[in-house]
Amino acid sequence: MSTPAATRGHDATRRLVDTVGQLAADRFTGRRVGTAGGRAARQWLAGQLRAAGAATRVETFPVTGVRELTGTPTLAYQGRPLTHRRDWAEHVTGAGLPVEVTGSVITTDAGDWRGRFVLVPGLDAALTARAADRRAAGVLVPRGVDEAGWMPKMITGPAPLPLPLPVVSLRADLHAELAAAGDDVAQLTGRIPVQVVSTTGANLHGVFCRPAPGGRSVLLTAHYDGVGDDPQQRFPAAADNASGVAVVLEAARRLAGTLPAGTGLAVALLDAEEAGALGSAHHVAHLAGEFAVGTTVLNVDGAAHLDGAAAIEAGGPADELLDALDTAGRAVGVALRAGPMASDNRRYAAAGLPAVGIGMGMPGYQTPAETPDRVEPDTLSAATRLVTATVRALIDRTRR
Repeated sequence: MSTPAATRGHDATRRLVDTVGQLAADRFTGRRVGTAGGRAARQWLAGQLRAAGAATRVETFPVTGVRELTGTPTLAYQGRPLTHRRDWAEHVTGAGLPVEVTGSVITTDAGDWRGRFVLVPGLDAALTARAADRRAAGVLVPRGVDEAGWMPKMITGPAPLPLPLPVVSLRADLHAELAAAGDDVAQLTGRIPVQVVSTTGANLHGVFCRPAPGGRSVLLTAHYDGVGDDPQQRFPAAADNASGVAVVLEAARRLAGTLPAGTGLAVALLDAEEAGALGSAHHVAHLAGEFAVGTTVLNVDGAAHLDGAAAIEAGGPADELLDALDTAGRAVGVALRAGPMASDNRRYAAAGLPAVGIGMGMPGYQTPAETPDRVEPDTLSAATRLVTATVRALIDRTRR
């Protein structure tokens, strides 16, 4: 006796929600590349892929330039503690401050910068080097916050890193307040125990079926890494990108065993996207002979809050893929709009593959507020339907 469609849909939604909750759990510690939590998450995901019928393998690759807090950072203004990642945050390009330092706050017009924190209007490598030459304690740049008052966390920045002295991002209104106070009026006391580390990333691949010569091949991708927990607070990374991983897994489950003979289906769960999309860069650099000609890539990064329409970015020879997406969106009732998706899809497109990035929102993006309860089950289901229907529309075009 067949299972009613409503029951199957309920089971699928439950799996989607459970996957997000599992990946965002404390034991995976935010899933930063190279951490025990990231490795444990990958092992759990490998079990999910195997249970769905995939043959799995892991590919490792080197990762450099990742910033890691080795202790709880502190910053106080006139003796009043400021809240990390709300009032201030270490800038991704700056050096650490391993021991506590107290210094007055000045503008660039001050004559003596030695031992002082210098307010600057924005990050400027030359000005930072000048501040280092003049023995400043650090530079202070303004930064905005999200709608909940958080400064999203970043773990890597443009090379070379770090700049020659600490760079502290201050909440923009606090930065303006200090500038208005005048030189040598306010004092800051801070310690920023941060180091730049090299580590190893690992992509998890699952192959459900290999294509026949000349057959259609589909690769579903999502990055499973996050920015990782701070020493004093959690970064669950539920929307970015536990939600995308959940969608890719569920879409693969639905497609596996139902595609026409000779059609290839594979999944790549990628590491180190938060460190510069290094997992997908490694994959495309080592995929010679792995993908059939005409392999199509669908990447999901964020499927937590569908606000009107899904963001779509296509690259490579993607006209047929866009037609399939349009057909699928109309069929499953998901509106589409062109929008930037700065994720792993760009690596595949740059390698000449038809690739699309799909995004449906990331509430709490890279903050402690990025929790599983903010990932909407209806959005997870909509994203899964869209991916599944797009693949089927591509297959239909192949059979015509």
